[in-house]
Amino acid sequence: MIERPDLYIDGQWMTPDTDEVISVDEAATGEIIGTVPAGDATDAERAILAARRSFDAWAQVPMAERADVVTAIAAGLKARDEELGRIMAQEVGTPISLSARVQVGLAVSVFETIAEAAREMPSEERIGHSVVIRVPAGVVGAITPWNYPLYQLAAKVGPALAAGCPVVVKPSSVAPLATFALAEIIDGLGLPDGVFNLVSGRGALVGDLLASHPQVDMVSLTGSTGAGVQVAHSAAGTIKKVALELGGKSAFLIAEGADMDAAMDAAIRSCFVNNGQTCSATTRLIVPRALLAEVEERAAALVNAMKVGDPLDPETTLGPVASAAQFRTVSKYIEIGMDEGTLIAGGPGPVPGLDRGYFVKPTVFSRLDPGATIVQEEIFGPVLSILSYEGGVENGIAIANDSEFGLSGSVYAADIPTAVGIARQLRTGQVAVNGGRFNARAPFGGFKTSGVGRELGHHGLMEYFEMISLQFPSADDIDGFGHAV
Repeated sequence: MIERPDLYIDGQWMTPDTDEVISVDEAATGEIIGTVPAGDATDAERAILAARRSFDAWAQVPMAERADVVTAIAAGLKARDEELGRIMAQEVGTPISLSARVQVGLAVSVFETIAEAAREMPSEERIGHSVVIRVPAGVVGAITPWNYPLYQLAAKVGPALAAGCPVVVKPSSVAPLATFALAEIIDGLGLPDGVFNLVSGRGALVGDLLASHPQVDMVSLTGSTGAGVQVAHSAAGTIKKVALELGGKSAFLIAEGADMDAAMDAAIRSCFVNNGQTCSATTRLIVPRALLAEVEERAAALVNAMKVGDPLDPETTLGPVASAAQFRTVSKYIEIGMDEGTLIAGGPGPVPGLDRGYFVKPTVFSRLDPGATIVQEEIFGPVLSILSYEGGVENGIAIANDSEFGLSGSVYAADIPTAVGIARQLRTGQVAVNGGRFNARAPFGGFKTSGVGRELGHHGLMEYFEMISLQFPSADDIDGFGHAV
């Protein structure tokens, strides 16, 4: 049992306002493996006001020094990667073979690259007779999800601290344990009181207060589109900055002439990574009609070869979904899929030999109508939908863009120029081109209901600043770059 009795507020571990706790389940067994406080409005208020008190001083710390803090956080996470990888294998279900490298490694990379971006970013810009200066946005409320607990924290806490913004974090109640380890690392750095605060609790209470509180200047959420709507609504009353990284139903588009071995390996991997619990997962595979039978055969072979099991087993390639609620949701969609398409692999019912925990068979449906429920709605589990198009690739592009979401995507074509030509027509925030890899320095975010704003790298860091234009009588009154005579 990992029992976390206190919240981290104003530079110290504090007893919560109530005795209520949130239980954390192990995804593979359904058994309780830890508890965290169910913080309430009083706790959140204390954290917000502590952050507000620390703002002026933290904003004045030179950006290079703040970047050094972010680098130190990365080093602290790296030193505990095996421990944290195991925790997230248990609470999220990520196979241990990937957990330290992906769950912890991505977080380390984001903290490191944000620090680099902060060191490279000029604080001022000259435009004619004006100087534009960047100043911290203010107190930030960060609301993070359960599928990538540390990575999503890094994408918010890293740029907030580097930009000079104190932060109040509310982690998901499903997978909050790694967040407390991050708070321990930050506590050991000796930051000024109130610069980092952690309040676990129910989203409807703590999350809503962060979004609506007048002393919070910006709120950043990663979560479902429904949660994003609620946060935006709560934030509207105080006209604060809002950054939303929300749902996805991303397309993997294969064109004629693509390398099918490479394309299919990438398509299955990008759909089922982290047991399908990835907002940017390419869960719609769109292929030429002439290749449909081949694609179905290849998909079935690859998915049936997956080893489903205990995420702590190094041989496991697909673990459970994170919670009982998510298990019910994914199972419901699989039942719907049985009426909407042709089952190629997996399907409803328990995974043989696994009678505990939240295991779902990796499932593939094909021959679906583009308007089918399982094609249009985000499932957030190990389920792939295969669709086909006839005629030119423009018909495949139309299917890919026929979605309320626009977070990610992938294109495989005969060559890079052809793939780029297709990728430019997709209404989505990022596209992997012929196997292109994720880049922690490139902006990440979505179109349409997939969100507002961008995370990661220089563009993500910019979200945490406001700009002031200093207007001088003439350009001659500015001595050098950004300094008045």
